Amino acid sequence: MRRIMLAAVTAVACVGLAQAQVTEEDLAKDADTVGDVLTNGLGRGLQRYSPLKTLNRNNVQKLVPAWAFSLGGEKQRGQESQPIIHDGVMYITGSYSRIFAIDIATGKELWQYDARLPEGILPCCDVVNRGAAIYGDNVYFGTLDARLIALNRKTGRVVWNKKLAEYKEGYSYTAAPLIVKGLIITGNSGGEFGVVGEVQARDANTGELVWSRPTIEGHKGTFQGKESSMTGTLNATWPGDAWKTGGGATWLGGSYDADTDTLIFGAGNPSPWNSHLRGAGTPVEGNKGDNLYAATRLGIDPANGEIKWHFQTTPREGWDFDGVNEVVPFVAADGAKRLATADRNGYFYILNREDGKFVNAWPFVKNINWAKGIDKDGRPIYVEENRPGNPAAAADGAKGQQVFAVPSFLGGKNWMPMAYSQKTGLFYVPSNEWGMDIWNEPINYKKGAAYLGAGFTIKPLFEDYIGSLKAIDPNTGAIRWEYKNAAPLWGGVMTTAGGLVFTGNPEGEFLALDDETGEVLWKFQTGSGIVGQPVTWEHGGEQYVSVISGWGGAVPLWGGEVAKKVNYLNQGGMVWTFRLPKEVAAAN
Repeated sequence: MRRIMLAAVTAVACVGLAQAQVTEEDLAKDADTVGDVLTNGLGRGLQRYSPLKTLNRNNVQKLVPAWAFSLGGEKQRGQESQPIIHDGVMYITGSYSRIFAIDIATGKELWQYDARLPEGILPCCDVVNRGAAIYGDNVYFGTLDARLIALNRKTGRVVWNKKLAEYKEGYSYTAAPLIVKGLIITGNSGGEFGVVGEVQARDANTGELVWSRPTIEGHKGTFQGKESSMTGTLNATWPGDAWKTGGGATWLGGSYDADTDTLIFGAGNPSPWNSHLRGAGTPVEGNKGDNLYAATRLGIDPANGEIKWHFQTTPREGWDFDGVNEVVPFVAADGAKRLATADRNGYFYILNREDGKFVNAWPFVKNINWAKGIDKDGRPIYVEENRPGNPAAAADGAKGQQVFAVPSFLGGKNWMPMAYSQKTGLFYVPSNEWGMDIWNEPINYKKGAAYLGAGFTIKPLFEDYIGSLKAIDPNTGAIRWEYKNAAPLWGGVMTTAGGLVFTGNPEGEFLALDDETGEVLWKFQTGSGIVGQPVTWEHGGEQYVSVISGWGGAVPLWGGEVAKKVNYLNQGGMVWTFRLPKEVAAAN
């Protein structure tokens, strides 16, 4: 357990104080240490599991607020960040590309940095930011105009500021960066604008580009300033020039499997959504219409950016079933080292850690109708009549045949991170039960303009609930328990050795559930919807839990009939921190 040395931090940010630099070793051990939170995901494998058990099923009812911090001003909107904690300081990002440093003892602001965003930024799904990274003496975060900024973590002063891509073409950046072996690794956003997905690795000290890896076949990567290998094979799965604006944005960031020394990133939807314009609208011979590597998980060598393996969850994708959802390394009941991912298409996949090969898959949401199931090779068994129709086949050529598809394009699971318990061996997956009317339309690519070629309306499947937190056995696909929520679930999940599962809902409740039964053991009303990511840590013999509250994200912007059902929810921006008093823990 790392010991936190809490000092009197001031607005001049600890000038003269000896604070420990964050090392690669620190990051590698983050999942096991309890005095800090150094990585997005409570470890680079993104298990979001804490070994802390001071706070447990028997005493969680005694959890009380310690302090609250307002992100303030008019810049509310969705708050999807996960806090980073080190040396007595919490670093959180906020909407509109802001970052704050907060004293964890008092909740007092130490410094704040606001990125100067230009006019004309093109964020797809709200002005969110999902968190920071920390390494050495710096803290890092990305901006909506597709920049990556390194700040001195003590002062908040800019160390370097690098352009990732051109925001005027539709690129943006919202994910928490990933740091591995001195490299800061990023993806990109903008799949709705015909961008090309990419993973970049930069020197964390200087910001200089080391390698880049596009995620659409036909594009070439770079390594140490020179052109490197091509991604895939030109025109193998894309017709004509469609690959040039192929999408596949890597907007959620990635995980790192230390056992195989592999970065694992997901690539999002192909562009445009209208699959008939990508040669993927009808069955084809072989994989000619698969549109690699969109809707795909990629294993990447962190040293040079070369692709080690790929697994495409939705070949010939035509429903906006992004393939970006996190991939989490774990050990199965039989001792096999596996990867798990809950896809937007509604299926929960198990892959082999060494080569990404398909092991198994099960549906984790109800009434899926775009596919009958997954075959022995991991490919969907399509229900072609539930693919949106080709506008060119329509009498007026203006709108293809409309279908009702389940799940909706916002997915059985979207960006909101699941958690894996090393105690129970279960994954806790935030999901939503909804479908959509969807149809295709003609469209031409124009730089910086939306490139969808589709229309849609999301509809709930059931009267009494949309959100569903499910405990899933990754060995069998069995759903052990389900917690139903009236509004969609859009926030992250964390689990602990104390037998607890933490998450929040849009109604503003921060919840602690029993990890074995799903029973709600404790809840606290935060005043705005929770779409953030909880963390826990220990300080001074007491266990703390933090979460950011602030309703927003894609649901109120894109949610159709669902958005109308939750339009009463209030926006906000608040970090809530709770503690278990020392005397309660001692009594337990």
